[in-house]
Amino acid sequence: MEMLGGLDYSQPSDAVVVRKALEQRDTNYQAVVEIFVGRKSCQILLMKQDYGARFRRQMDQDIINIEPPHPYQKIIVALMASHKAHHADVSQHIAKCDAMRLYESGVGKSGRIDEAVVLEILSKRSIPQLKLMFSCYKHIYGHDYTKSLKKENSGEFEDAFRSVIKCMCSPAKYYAKRLQSRKIKGLESSDGGASSTMVMASRAAGVDLDEIVRVLRKKYGLELREAINL
Repeated sequence: MEMLGGLDYSQPSDAVVVRKALEQRDTNYQAVVEIFVGRKSCQILLMKQDYGARFRRQMDQDIINIEPPHPYQKIIVALMASHKAHHADVSQHIAKCDAMRLYESGVGKSGRIDEAVVLEILSKRSIPQLKLMFSCYKHIYGHDYTKSLKKENSGEFEDAFRSVIKCMCSPAKYYAKRLQSRKIKGLESSDGGASSTMVMASRAAGVDLDEIVRVLRKKYGLELREAINL
């Protein structure tokens, strides 16, 4: 058991979380995204090995073979490739170039974003490099990239991409929103509900659990125990 915010939570392995997410009638893409965004490449490798040993299956193929295809699935496949091509160093120059490519791929024109450009960038850059890219975008264009997506005629891909960016760049706000949504909707799902959300947050690199509690309290007027229905 692990203590988070003074509360106990069970700790299913990431491999088990992914398998359960994929087995649900409506695939729990957010749970899978949270793992691929919040883990280091070495952790992803170990998780895949654990998945294969536990279930005698290949995680990559299970995700690729999901039917029917979904925008989240495309993004997760790109993130899987990103972890395989992981580079420890980050480059300011590459981040600026990628930020301008993002702008030119759709935000700077009418219509939706170019999915191919987005997926190419996601598949070739590490998570730290992607975070730097979104930071450079804000510096160059004066606003977050997610706000640019809202201005377009957003479809399912844009909505999924926006959620992934929030998980990556604003994890405290992302997880606080997830907890608040579960509270409002009264969700108690097979993934363990709100307590599972806190476990996922605790494992994500660079996530400040105390900041999640502060956001919950300030933005939603909720204490952690209220959010998880204790």
